[in-house]
Amino acid sequence: MSSIIQLLPDHVANQIAAGEVVQRPASVVKELLENAIDAKATDIKLIVKDAGKTLIQVIDNGIGMSVTDARLCFERHATSKIRHAEDLFDLHTKGFRGEALASIAAIAHVELKTKQDQEELGHHIVIEGSKFVTQEVAVLPKGTSFLVKNLFFNIPARRNFLKSETVEMKHIMDEFQRVALAHPSIYFTLIHNGSENYNLPHSNYRQRIVNILGGKTNEKLVPVSEDTEIVSISGFIGKPEYAKKSRSEQFFFVNDRFIKSGYLHHAIMSAYEGLLKEGNQPSYFLYLKVPPHTIDINIHPTKTEIKFDDEQALYAILRSSVKHSLGQFNVAPVLDFERDPNLDTPYDYKDKSSHLPLIQVDANFNPFADESPAKNASSLSYTGSYNSKGNYFKKETVNSWESLYVDLRNDTKEIESIAIESEEVTGSFFENKDVEVTPSRTYQIHKKYIVSSIKSGMLVIDQNKAHQRILYEQFLTNITVKKASSQQLLFPLELYFNNEELIFIKELVPSLENTGFIFDSITKDSIQIAGIPACIQESEVSILLEELLNGLQSNIPESTFSLNDGIAKTMAKSVAVKTGTYLTEMEQENLVNGLFACKDPNVSPFNKPTFITISVEDLDKKFAL
Repeated sequence: MSSIIQLLPDHVANQIAAGEVVQRPASVVKELLENAIDAKATDIKLIVKDAGKTLIQVIDNGIGMSVTDARLCFERHATSKIRHAEDLFDLHTKGFRGEALASIAAIAHVELKTKQDQEELGHHIVIEGSKFVTQEVAVLPKGTSFLVKNLFFNIPARRNFLKSETVEMKHIMDEFQRVALAHPSIYFTLIHNGSENYNLPHSNYRQRIVNILGGKTNEKLVPVSEDTEIVSISGFIGKPEYAKKSRSEQFFFVNDRFIKSGYLHHAIMSAYEGLLKEGNQPSYFLYLKVPPHTIDINIHPTKTEIKFDDEQALYAILRSSVKHSLGQFNVAPVLDFERDPNLDTPYDYKDKSSHLPLIQVDANFNPFADESPAKNASSLSYTGSYNSKGNYFKKETVNSWESLYVDLRNDTKEIESIAIESEEVTGSFFENKDVEVTPSRTYQIHKKYIVSSIKSGMLVIDQNKAHQRILYEQFLTNITVKKASSQQLLFPLELYFNNEELIFIKELVPSLENTGFIFDSITKDSIQIAGIPACIQESEVSILLEELLNGLQSNIPESTFSLNDGIAKTMAKSVAVKTGTYLTEMEQENLVNGLFACKDPNVSPFNKPTFITISVEDLDKKFAL
């Protein structure tokens, strides 16, 4: 029988390997940026078109490559980083496997331009699907330029699995931020479709964080520093009051390499215990330095997971360091029974002498007299002040306040003859215009359920889920059919976001304007809102937008309808009347009527039942037991 096992051709093996290394355009960006850093570049420029589907180009001013290295770098398992197996536990570079460039070249059109500083001419290589097309010398600046075009051109199935431009660009920006935060000494630039998204000059860690996330981030940061034999920790954590519901501002770096670790994240959350609201996530940017031989980074193709030798000790040190910083900078609440700040003497009174108060006594005052004389000693009062020498001078003033009301005696009769109409104004969650007040047939139980009788038995409605359904259909109608009305703000509301969030908000502006938002201006790190929907309070706007960004960024919709549907769902969930809110009889009736006027009153926008019915037979069975 003939053998059935055979060696795969190189181009097939490279395409299979590309499935692990290159999952999307962001994977290419990560590998090329890390190669530029390993080349000791101090200025790196990333140029992207159509979220990397059309073009990804990384230009650096590193050491460059010789003609031999330029050819070998596209071969599988060809690397300059390791020589022996022991080198895997003493890594000081980003890449080491030698698979990235070979995988990229197998599924894209690649152009490499490189020149070493001591050489007069550089080299220009063109590869298409692992096949070398041309190789020639060229006049080039020092450094390397990798240009990747038409990603997955020879694997249409993989290209069809790519998400929308918004989704793919978000992943590219995430990878760019991770690399840029780890290396503040390098000048980074990101250009997408001709517009500059990031321009990050040489700086320190704090300035790099502020340049990426916006100017208002600086006041949120608390420094962390700890140096032990096991690990050296530095970086910043966010103050508890600035915590968000998303985990977009959480970064761990081990030896300047971004990692993900649920175990270390738990240590941070443990240090914040008692300081955060339920569901909120703190921000942190922590840089850990450990001996290379104590970690293993060769356990995942993307190199974002690391295995530590002593995780428990690292957990304890990290937790105590964060807790110490929170207490040291008075972020955590502290009880101090030794000192009362109200008893402190102001600095302005340190050198001043004390003065005895001057007490005036009216010996002729009679509290039982029917009326006081018009003019006597009690009609005089004394006021005084100190001069520059500290002497007290008193001054007599006549109490002639009765004369102020002389002209008003005749006007009082006219005022009394005017009938003033008054209307009692009460706040309400629901509009009740043109609604005739009738005896209510609904009852609220535990400020959570609304009970009403029906012919067949009893109806129990969940007030939160029912209101979600009502608002969801209203918002979806406003976005897709007619624009909703807005309430103008007396002063524009200014909210601050990072660069990535602002890019996403700009795409949401048309849909949000249809729901009633009016955006005055959008700058590099903030937005100004001049109007908001009528059903939303001004204090709820920042919470609503944060939940909207958190919900949509974690699962960015592919189509416009899905995006509008996601906006309507998120806004309905955020604005709906919460469990534990008391509703008047009129509000209960409006809620019931509004629910059954919906197209689909049975379920909430998130497919949860809005009401249940209990028949009389079911009640009879309960009492028959």
